[in-house]
Amino acid sequence: MTARPPASTPAPPPRGAGELLQLQERGELQVRTAADYRQLVERVGLAEAYAATHVVVAAEALFTDQASLQLSLGPTDPPIRLRDLRLGNVRALASGGPGELMLPIGAGGAQVLEALVAGQSVPLVARGQATPQHPRRNLHGDFSLAQLGGARLLLHRAIQENGIVAVSSAEGLCHTPFGAVLGPLVNALYTCPGAGSIGLTMPGLGLLGPGSPVLVAGATGWVIGSGSAHQPQPRRQASGHALSPGASAAVAVDLHQLDPRWIRACRFEGHDSALLVAIAAPVPLLDFSAARQAAAGPAELQAPVLDLAIPRRIKPALGSVSYAELATGRFNLGERALRCAPAHSPRLAAELAAELVQRLQGQRFPLRLPVQPLSSRPTLIPLDP
Repeated sequence: MTARPPASTPAPPPRGAGELLQLQERGELQVRTAADYRQLVERVGLAEAYAATHVVVAAEALFTDQASLQLSLGPTDPPIRLRDLRLGNVRALASGGPGELMLPIGAGGAQVLEALVAGQSVPLVARGQATPQHPRRNLHGDFSLAQLGGARLLLHRAIQENGIVAVSSAEGLCHTPFGAVLGPLVNALYTCPGAGSIGLTMPGLGLLGPGSPVLVAGATGWVIGSGSAHQPQPRRQASGHALSPGASAAVAVDLHQLDPRWIRACRFEGHDSALLVAIAAPVPLLDFSAARQAAAGPAELQAPVLDLAIPRRIKPALGSVSYAELATGRFNLGERALRCAPAHSPRLAAELAAELVQRLQGQRFPLRLPVQPLSSRPTLIPLDP
């Protein structure tokens, strides 16, 4: 499906970003989800599919606790400089100005976000540091999203190139950030959808950088730079696809625009709170190489199998498995047959991908190349004594 055209057949010409913008303005932009694009490649071949497709939409709905809420409370009379506070029974951190708060998603902020996005009010109990300019000592009340002038979700690792397959070599249940797995080597959870995910449709996240727009739970979010655990130079296949989690991007989005259909709070035993959040991104097919990479199917893409029962920074790698095998619900690891399940939501990802296709074709979502790429410097630097 992704083989190169015969040497006698020249590759189709590349496209410029300006050309795609003009097509979008004229309502002629041809946009397909990654799944639809792969099906088109199978029917008509790569060259014809490339000619008939300008943008592929990749999407995923993953669990993450690598995120935080940044909220701005309005002024009070008399003014208060917040120091010790709880929002929705979750301890918040005061940062910066007198009303700037930060709530880690993994420490309960996920449940506060879900309540706010659903239109509910959450109680706030706070004490202030009395100063001549901020004499108020206490603040109590219920706050809704409509009362927050500034409310952002910062996803520190919103998008990553690939995922892992989590297993456990230990007896009994092993609680992981993605759910529980049973050992020794009974079942597995895979954290990336594979073909159609953003990082495996766009290897290296090469078309994302500061200022790139992405659709986050129905809201337009913006890439702000490299994300946590950013590894821009992982081992790669000859096609350029990462063989392990590689480059990552951080994204910020306004809470006021989030749609509760595509973002959920959850809690994993042993790992506290997390979010299930759907994210979709446009992948412009600027040249034939990008078209070939976006057409890679589940049988061509692989994920590493890691033993999460070992409490060390570097988990033992027990092999790799194709996403085609994972999709069957079972795979073999040596002489063992393991059941497996997705630690993500294919349904939410498919829904948001279809939504972004409509917005791009209807000129309701910006199509923009990054001003600069993600950093070539990794952010995953071990903290060893």
